[in-house]
Formats: sequence, C-alpha cells, structure tokens
Amino acid sequence: MSHSPLYPPIRNNHHFMFPVDEIHTLYVEECGEPEGIPVLFLHGGPGAGCEKWHRSFFDPERYRIILFDQRGCGRSTPHASVENNTTRDLVADIEQIRVHLGIDEWVVFGGSWGSTLGLTYAQTYPERVSGLIVRGIFLARPKDVHWFYQEGANKVLPDYWVDFLAPIPVSDQNDLLQAYHDRLMGNNEIARMQAAKAWSTWEGRAANLLPMGATVDHFSSPHTAMSVARLEAHYFVNNAFLEPDQLLKNASRLNDIPGHIIHGRYDMICPLEQAYALHQAWPTADLTIVPDSGHAASEPGIQAALVKATDFMADELE
Repeated sequence: MSHSPLYPPIRNNHHFMFPVDEIHTLYVEECGEPEGIPVLFLHGGPGAGCEKWHRSFFDPERYRIILFDQRGCGRSTPHASVENNTTRDLVADIEQIRVHLGIDEWVVFGGSWGSTLGLTYAQTYPERVSGLIVRGIFLARPKDVHWFYQEGANKVLPDYWVDFLAPIPVSDQNDLLQAYHDRLMGNNEIARMQAAKAWSTWEGRAANLLPMGATVDHFSSPHTAMSVARLEAHYFVNNAFLEPDQLLKNASRLNDIPGHIIHGRYDMICPLEQAYALHQAWPTADLTIVPDSGHAASEPGIQAALVKATDFMADELE
C-alpha cells in the first residue's frame, strides 16, 4: 500500500466508562496532547463504533483527541441496544462528555452518520463548536435512505444487491427498510443474525470506490454487523429522529463556525448531492470534492483531504 496520509498510530492516554443514563454506559478515550486543541471524533453508522486508526486524522502534538463509542456501539454497553437511543440522546451525551472533560469549546469531526450527528450537535450548541469538519454527508432525509436501501444504489451495484435482497421474501421487498427492521428487532436469533450480516455487508461493499476487504470484513464481523444493522434500521425507520429537512433548514446556525465539507465524487452510499445541498445552505464552509473516492474514511483521497482540513483548522485556531 502507498504511503498513508494519516498521522502515525498513537496510543490512548487514558479511557473510561461513562454512564449517561440508567441503561447506557459509554466508552470514552483521550489521546494526543492534553493541552492541545480539543477535537471530538464522531463515528459513523449509527452503530459502527471507533477504531484505533480514527485517532490518526489529527496531529497528536496539536490536538487533544476525544473519541467515544455512541450508545449501543463498540465498547459501550449494552451492545446494539435501541432503547433510549435517539439523535437527541446522542447530542445530550456529547454535551455530558464535554462538561465532564471540562472543555469550553471543541472542534467536531464526523463522517457519514458522524456528519449527521455533528451537524445536529453544532446546530444545537453552536457556541460550543470552534470548528466543524464533516465528510460523506448524510442528511438522513427519507430520499437519502431510499436511495441506498430501496432504489438507486442497486442500479450501480446490482451484483451486491442480490445478496442484500436474499434474506427478504419477494412479498416484503417493496419496503426493504421495514422488512429488515422487523427481522432485526425480532426474537428469531438466526433470522436476526442473517439479516444483520446481509445489511452490513451491503454497506461495507458499497463504501469504497474500489473494493477494500478490510472495510467489508469490519462491517460483516458479527459484533459490528449486529449494532450497525439494528441501530441503522432503528434510526432510519424513525427518520433519524430529525424534523423534515432539519439539517438544511438550520444551517444558518453554522455561519460563525469555520467549516470543511469533504465528499467523494463517487460516493454510492451518500451521493454527492447531499454535500452540495449542505454547502448551498452553509456557503461559508469550504467544500472539497475528492475526485477518485467513494464514501469511506479509508479512501486515501478522503484521508488526505481530512488531514489537510484538521491541519488547516489547527493553524486557524492556534
């Protein structure tokens, strides 16, 4: 593999389990420079969890890097739980973490679902956000979900789509989201695991412009597949717990926040139109369209653009 645009791997300085309500306890970690610019990493999904390489988007000598696994994800407990799990809950969790860590304001960095959550948080607490870097924009509108889980992406990836359809009888295929949701929330453990694996494998295969085995392996591993599939189905059936067009309608609240929008031109999961619509609603942000990239943060072109954005943001804020 060619030289990675990311910073070299770093260890976490410390991590802790953080109870946020009577059900959920979140895994939180810090790394980098304790006196540096605070930055919060928001992972995708919902349901994907953080990975070690997510620390490496940031210069560890300039940033105080905070990562956490959202409710039901990764090392947070209980795993794959949809109870008390809404966008409002996650935004409240972010605020609880900020207050707990004694941070006045921080840079917020998120991709895919992490962009949805980052935009929602920044529009709710603009005074707490010193900068916003979002990639693979997901506006979570019904048409955005429909594109990937009913009609749109299937036209470009018909060979992968066959495997996504496989667990669902033809009679239920006119509403695949609902059909998957019913199986993922049901009591039949074999049907639940089969649905989770097919759902997450579809996402993993579509994530990169050129197939990356590591992405597919990560998404289709049983632990990740179950949380990704259950949480995504739960959120998407509920319109991500957002008002219609909420992220575009409230974009003016971001005008005083330095912003970077980064999106792969050939993103099959979240087509570029979403980033373009966001930029039109939030024109003070920089828009970078990465020419040779799909959706995932593992794309070298997207990694290079993200690292450039975090370096530029550190220059601006220091």
